[in-house]
Amino acid sequence: MLSILTLNIQATSRRRAEPLLRWLADRPEQILLLTETSAGDGTTYLLDQFRRAGCQIQHPPLSGDRGTAMISRVPVTARPDITDRLSIPGRAVAATVHTDPPVTVLGVYVPSSDRAPAKVERKRTFLASLVDTLHRLPAEQRAHLVLGGDYNVITRDHQPPYPGVWLPFEYALFDALAAAGLTDAHHHLTPHVQQHSWFGRAGNGYRFDYLHVGAALRDLLRSGSYLQEPREQHLSDHAAVTLDLDLPVDTLDIRPLPAVAEPATLF
Repeated sequence: MLSILTLNIQATSRRRAEPLLRWLADRPEQILLLTETSAGDGTTYLLDQFRRAGCQIQHPPLSGDRGTAMISRVPVTARPDITDRLSIPGRAVAATVHTDPPVTVLGVYVPSSDRAPAKVERKRTFLASLVDTLHRLPAEQRAHLVLGGDYNVITRDHQPPYPGVWLPFEYALFDALAAAGLTDAHHHLTPHVQQHSWFGRAGNGYRFDYLHVGAALRDLLRSGSYLQEPREQHLSDHAAVTLDLDLPVDTLDIRPLPAVAEPATLF
């Protein structure tokens, strides 16, 4: 079984990285897509511990921005050729998993926008470059693609709907994903259940984090979840998202990660 988890780690501090490491180390998923990574000591500590344990780590240069990392407990081949055409390459990471047939995993951290013109244009440009990247993939790769991460957008049928908050190009991302043959894994598995992965200060919920699969993988979906423990344990302000695909995969020889003492408090 090939299992994947994505989580926004909120540019983790060094202190928060320790319990976050413990939580991630206990998870069974073989590929971890971490969004909102940073060049700080928290992200560095987290990735270094997994690297020392024998995992394969992909973390493109950030140039002062926030980005995306991939931690893999299974053999993968890095695919910078997929992400280098994005308007902000460090916001994405890609690798091909050595399954039969091969599965390519693309993790993205879409820029947020507070409606300042420069931020809106930055987000619009990134999403356009993402859609262009997807359409440039050979059809066979796109059919065996897993796309996931923090998209920073909601669907048109989201509940609650938040009318007037989102711009047409943001909703249009999901039209483009469908046109590329990608299926929302959560919607496919639980079509009538509204999940939320981030909550505002007033308790208003949003589904910002997703996993999508290509057409050849849709019937291989076996399970998937939104895990609220990272939020509830104050490891992040986001929930994690998982999926399982019925595909055999070899694992790397992973050593135990170091024990981390329980913190008295995180905040």
